[in-house]
Amino acid sequence: MAETSPDQTAENYLQLLNQHEKSLAAYVYALVNDRHDAEDIIQSCKLTMWKQFAQFEPGSHFVAWARRIALHQILNYRRSAKRKPLYSIDPAFIEAVAAEIDREGDTYSARSEALQECLKQLPENQRRLVLLRYYEDHDISSIAQETDRTETAVYKLLSRVRSALNDCVTARLNAPAS
Repeated sequence: MAETSPDQTAENYLQLLNQHEKSLAAYVYALVNDRHDAEDIIQSCKLTMWKQFAQFEPGSHFVAWARRIALHQILNYRRSAKRKPLYSIDPAFIEAVAAEIDREGDTYSARSEALQECLKQLPENQRRLVLLRYYEDHDISSIAQETDRTETAVYKLLSRVRSALNDCVTARLNAPAS
């Protein structure tokens, strides 16, 4: 087996991280109440993952490996977070939620992939509306101004688009594997 150069190792790590960064962030945000704490934990995870990347088995499940590291980071953070007793969560609860997220992870991943494909099929104006609302977090009034529509029209169009996306995702998930 050929040894990889440090540059190749770094490139492999960055590709995998880039591909799965949103999934890792969603996992951490689901298990951590405070946004700033979650961001600190995510940064700590990335650093730990980089330090331990030599132990990662190429071809194995990167997300599962990253989540295991994230769970340890979260539990360590909670142990040291005595300064926030109001948000004290039992580590067993965090582990149980993490296990459930892992079990459901493949379903969410499939839904996410189906959603990405369905978004590509939308007409440009509808895709832009979805991006403004859900990815750029614009409120309805700013979207109405930006798209030259009334707020009521934006609400109705978003409702139709959500319904169409839901139907598309459901159809993709229920389609027989090819």
